[in-house]
Amino acid sequence: MQTPDIREQVAHALQAVHNKKAEDVTLMHLPGESSTFTDYFLICSGSNPRQVQAIADEVDERLSKDMGIEPNAREGYQAAEWILLDYVDYVVHIFNAQRRAYYDLERLWKSAHKLTLEELLHPVAAAAPFVEAKLAAKPVVKKRAVKTAAKKGTGVRAAAKQSARGAKAVTKKAPAKKAVVKKTVAKKAAKKSAVKKTAAKKKSPAKKATRRS
Repeated sequence: MQTPDIREQVAHALQAVHNKKAEDVTLMHLPGESSTFTDYFLICSGSNPRQVQAIADEVDERLSKDMGIEPNAREGYQAAEWILLDYVDYVVHIFNAQRRAYYDLERLWKSAHKLTLEELLHPVAAAAPFVEAKLAAKPVVKKRAVKTAAKKGTGVRAAAKQSARGAKAVTKKAPAKKAVVKKTVAKKAAKKSAVKKTAAKKKSPAKKATRRS
């Protein structure tokens, strides 16, 4: 049996999330420098844990039954805050509202191109060569490497968490930097004041001598 085209699989996953009334659905085509990781992100949200799990189940079941495709890795199902289904060439992310806002994958991959279903299945003439070249040039060795990495822990989840921690660290350090700047300014002002006082003292005897004469 021939494996369905990647875009057809992504379109099937997109239809599955819509079937379960997923919110804020976003389909992203990742740029060339990210292609060693995956080609597409399908991101959506559920309003509660049960809906988040139901969306993941629908995607898993539809792709399995209709296209014979199984995810290479599943993560986060029990917690139902961020469920990740990794199909190697594309990754489906199902969030609750809080986790989606916290990790903000759209911002982390802001260079990615957002697609509609129509653009996915029927790329415009300008984009078609880029899409086709990307799909045709993907080496088999790279896929195997990605699968091995996925078994050890999906990279996008770890990368997103690390980026979020980094953003927090920068936010916490910012006030400290401001305090250092204020102290430096205060020291410079104190030095200027001391110089002025010293200069004034040196000049005062000369003034007194002039008055006496």
